[in-house]
Amino acid sequence: MAAEVLERNRLGDCTSPYLLQHAHNPVAWQPWDDTALAAAPELDRPILLSIGYSACHWCHVMAHESFEDPDVAELMNRLFVPIKVDREERPDLDQIYQLAFQLMNRRGGGWPLTAFLTPDQRPFFIATYFPREPKFGMPGFPEVLEQVAEFYQDHRESAIQNGDAVIEGLRQVAPSGSRDLDRQVVARLAEDLERAYDGANAGWGSAPKFPHTAEIAFCLSRQALDGDHQAGQRALASLRAMTDGGLNDHLGGGFFRYCVDADWTIPHFEKMLYDNAGLLGVLAEGYTHSGDDALRVAAAETLDWLEREMRHPEGAFYATLDADSEGVEGGYYIWAYDEIAALLEPLELQVVERVYGLSRNGNFEGKNHLQRVRELAEVADELGLQVHEVAEALEGARAKLFAARTERPFVGRDEKILTGWNGLLVDGLARAGAAFDEARYLDRAQEIVDFIRDRAWKRDRLLAVLKDGRGQQPGFLEDHAYLLKGLMALLQVRWRDPDLAFAQELAEALLAHFEDPEEGGFFMTADDQEALIHRPKPGMDQSVPSGNGSAAQALLDLGHLLGEPRYLESAERALRLFMPEIRAHPGACVSLILALEEALSPPTVVTLRGGTEAQEWQQLAAPLAHPERKVYHIPDDADLPGPLAARTSRGGATAYLCRGTTCTAPITDRRELERALAEPPQNT
Repeated sequence: MAAEVLERNRLGDCTSPYLLQHAHNPVAWQPWDDTALAAAPELDRPILLSIGYSACHWCHVMAHESFEDPDVAELMNRLFVPIKVDREERPDLDQIYQLAFQLMNRRGGGWPLTAFLTPDQRPFFIATYFPREPKFGMPGFPEVLEQVAEFYQDHRESAIQNGDAVIEGLRQVAPSGSRDLDRQVVARLAEDLERAYDGANAGWGSAPKFPHTAEIAFCLSRQALDGDHQAGQRALASLRAMTDGGLNDHLGGGFFRYCVDADWTIPHFEKMLYDNAGLLGVLAEGYTHSGDDALRVAAAETLDWLEREMRHPEGAFYATLDADSEGVEGGYYIWAYDEIAALLEPLELQVVERVYGLSRNGNFEGKNHLQRVRELAEVADELGLQVHEVAEALEGARAKLFAARTERPFVGRDEKILTGWNGLLVDGLARAGAAFDEARYLDRAQEIVDFIRDRAWKRDRLLAVLKDGRGQQPGFLEDHAYLLKGLMALLQVRWRDPDLAFAQELAEALLAHFEDPEEGGFFMTADDQEALIHRPKPGMDQSVPSGNGSAAQALLDLGHLLGEPRYLESAERALRLFMPEIRAHPGACVSLILALEEALSPPTVVTLRGGTEAQEWQQLAAPLAHPERKVYHIPDDADLPGPLAARTSRGGATAYLCRGTTCTAPITDRRELERALAEPPQNT
């Protein structure tokens, strides 16, 4: 039976675009399922586990060099059980084996991840990309295959011992115990971010340069809460560097994943939904703090891109756009000088040269990737024109270039609907809708929520992935936590009773199926999901926020709104569990630290009832400019649970203020509300 399974590539039955990219390889790829996992012990062969994703450039390179090669495929099929995994569909597997890579190699991993496992799934050798032939100081993949297979056959006990050592290492690095909450880590993180800030180019660290949206949110909160204007300026300068630089798509909107250089010039050209979700939120917060219209424009253009290129017809949003077009990284986005010159009028060309740094030599392999290098007023002075004339010429040029670009072969699009990433987008859209006072952001957020509730909510749990109307993979911690956090942000700007009910259901799912009732904190997988070699509790932020950090933030928000101690206590247990990790690595735990601040200094929860006047009071409370406040305007006809039901309108606009477990009497006078809001919160 096992030998028959391995006679064919079984990925053609999958829905994942990444797996389908490999469905015609001569490799007898198997999906991660019971059939493939049973074949390994039956045939007494190691598992060759390859993890990647559809927009991954080096995944494509390794596929072309090795997985499409019949000779390499023959070795893989004869010596191993080859299993291919989409890391976006199975983040639990990716988390486990990436952490195993770090334990075995003492450095971070990446994609493609190439892991060799014993038949019972224990890793005994893990690497990333291998070339077909020896180069870059690495052996060729065929040589690796033969040597690993020989090692397993001739030194099986050593392979098993390697796997056992990894399992023990995973156990040892898992958080355990409970510690007191420590406010000092907030100051430590602020100091670390000040030291790591790139004063010359903005942002944090050197090449490659990532957006670091959680760090930006933290710095903006330092300005709002502590009056640390330097931290705020670091955040705002970083946002402008990204919006002006090559991370931003200046023709089509949206942001690329990261820049390969320190000065934000050339990106890695894939576009990820989660990056743009996070950037929408911090662009909104940055605009609230600065009034910088460039941030508002960048957010609007990002939404334009999402609606045009990433939206499912019925409301949710797709996962990624590939970096490559016809095998050329960035080919869809870059320009030869003569190509642009042929499309534009002389004035338009002069303006584009100066605003976007266009040149004959280019800035990317002889071509041009557009970045904003000069302001319109400076260009207007140089050309002897009015600013509005330069602006009109630039807009005309952009329209022509964008139209020409749409005639090019489009990049690959991964049309999976990932529940967690859409939850992140709900959060970003809600914050943008509040900051810019634009209904379009909130409409899109509501559509996502309705789509997920209708399609991905099954009894008491979310599905993690939907593709072509199909979804089987049970949701993970991040799916529930991100969506709950997004719902709490959306409820602050547009109240709907079903959204509050959905938030309560998600919170109950977190407590019932993901929380560790003994140690505290939340497992990545539910209590009834597939048992793997390790059950992680993700605490550190990766390219997306920490699942435990997001769960703690969301449960604190819902617990404070409803006055529900179970949610507050669950969040605090998680924070206590991760305190050693937070102290040791504050820069990797920003999401947890943001939750920690709320746990130590409960927000002022403002519940507003009444009509138009109450809406005006919501603007008075200005929650975006005051992150210590949570403000909810609830319609008079709302059907509310528990203590919320008693907060009714007293014949007009009525405000209820609660700080922690202390609430004021109903407030019906605007000036009294202003005085109450002006009172400093009491830290616990």
